[in-house]
Amino acid sequence: MIPKSTATGLWWGLLGVAAFSFTVPLTRLAVGGLSPMFVGSGRAVVAACLAALALALTRQQLPRGKQWLRLAVIAGGIVVGFPLLTSFALTSAPASHGAVVVALLPAATATVAVLRGRETPSKAFWAAALVGALAAIGFAFLQSGGIGAVGWTDLLLFGAVIAAAIGYAEGGLLARELGAWQTVSWALVLASPLMVILTGLSMVQQPPSAAPIQWAAFAYLGVISMFLGFFAWYHGLAIGPMAQVSQIQLIQPVLSICWAWLLLGESVTWVTILGGLAVIVCAGSAVRVRLSPSR
Repeated sequence: MIPKSTATGLWWGLLGVAAFSFTVPLTRLAVGGLSPMFVGSGRAVVAACLAALALALTRQQLPRGKQWLRLAVIAGGIVVGFPLLTSFALTSAPASHGAVVVALLPAATATVAVLRGRETPSKAFWAAALVGALAAIGFAFLQSGGIGAVGWTDLLLFGAVIAAAIGYAEGGLLARELGAWQTVSWALVLASPLMVILTGLSMVQQPPSAAPIQWAAFAYLGVISMFLGFFAWYHGLAIGPMAQVSQIQLIQPVLSICWAWLLLGESVTWVTILGGLAVIVCAGSAVRVRLSPSR
């Protein structure tokens, strides 16, 4: 029987993952009527306003010294890099395709955490991470029609995975000092001047005009995907055990593919299913090997 505290942590973690699982499909929906620049930067502005309000109401202390530099790294990964790169990629790539490539994120995050923490993991970790990367790349090749046909959309998606992995790994370390949701909130606030400028430029180049459903998708991305979802996710990790709760993230691509099918009517092929399973299994293996105690 699962202890009550563990079950609570798992449920909060599942709530966070469920919130994040809509990100790729709803980004695909939003960029159908709004410019990718506006979607990628505007949702960060919405989240930054909420973050600034939360920090002010709870009277959080300002970060100190090098913490600002580390926050800049986090902001570059999860506030600037991932939202913008996925927004541009999903203007042409199906949401199910993006979900499979993004499924590499847990393994990529574990790899960056290993390098950042100067850990010495076993060969099994590197093997699982490498096979997972090859599975994701192979899937992109098959979906695109071959090596020569791989386009900029897949490069943007892989870039988004790298950016988010760096942001998550550094955020996990800094959260031990500032607190979980506080770290995300400060990163949003720090990146807000740049994102406001990018949002303004996008509005000048292409005045936002979209259907109500696309505006609703944009609102979800700003309020839930970039802000409230982190509250549930990091609350679950804080309750823990972190090693078990973090594994829930592996079901996120499965949920994203389901939402793409239900909400967008995308067809899910066997290549998508097998590619997703391969990446998820490899990512899960890499994370489990890293989290297992050394012998």
